[in-house]
Amino acid sequence: MRRELRGKRCLLTGASGGIGRALANALAEAGCRLMLTGRRSAALIEVVQPLQARGVDAHYYPADLTDPLQRRQLLEQTIAQLGGLDLLINNAGIGSWGHFDTSTPEILRQVMEVNFFAPVELTRLALPYLQRGDQPAVVNVTSMCGRRGMPAWSEYSASKCALVGMSEAWRGEFARFDVDVITIVPGLTNSGLDQHLLRKEGRAEIRFDQGMTPEYLARRIVAAICANRREVVIGREARQLLWFHRFFPRLTDWLIGRRIRALYRSNRSTPALFSSGGS
Repeated sequence: MRRELRGKRCLLTGASGGIGRALANALAEAGCRLMLTGRRSAALIEVVQPLQARGVDAHYYPADLTDPLQRRQLLEQTIAQLGGLDLLINNAGIGSWGHFDTSTPEILRQVMEVNFFAPVELTRLALPYLQRGDQPAVVNVTSMCGRRGMPAWSEYSASKCALVGMSEAWRGEFARFDVDVITIVPGLTNSGLDQHLLRKEGRAEIRFDQGMTPEYLARRIVAAICANRREVVIGREARQLLWFHRFFPRLTDWLIGRRIRALYRSNRSTPALFSSGGS
């Protein structure tokens, strides 16, 4: 099936910056009608106003997606403004960069609340509307950490692995509703995630500035939605790591473990074998 995006009614989370902002522009270019959400009203206005000036049917509603009441209000506003829902894109996320033994239960719960429970429960609320949509789909933006957990990204990896697993379960369950589920697995992206990490205590050098641009990733996500891809890995680094892990899992573990031991034998930062899974 080829999905036509012109006129599609789309709810996009995490739209105030980085990947979300680029994705909002790419979806608008494809002809989508948009409801954009994030925590920061001012940042959402900066995204929405240029779109509206171009004649795009774009709206915004600030919300903390970890709050059940605000999730429900967001859905109500979306339906009121767009008249229905065809695409739900779960893009919002946070990360924490540091090893598990120095982390806290509070950090783990915060990452899981934002990256897993919030999109899952938002999807639960949206599903009745999606069932009445036009070529409806749920799009989950995960990470290569969702397919291979990485050191110093333990909480982030756990949350993204959980979302990947839920996506796979939904794909079978939602088939009877004719609602597609598309899983996006990006590699390192220069999205600004590193500016909003809950911790920055890892020792490896992570070259965020050498990652994919949000604009490139957004174009690939839109292409995946149009082509109705089940799961798409985006970025050379992600493809290489996941291919290597698939065929040489023990060697992957050994190489990563060796690098971590080397990092902790030295007080200076040195490049990691695989630079990061943060997107």
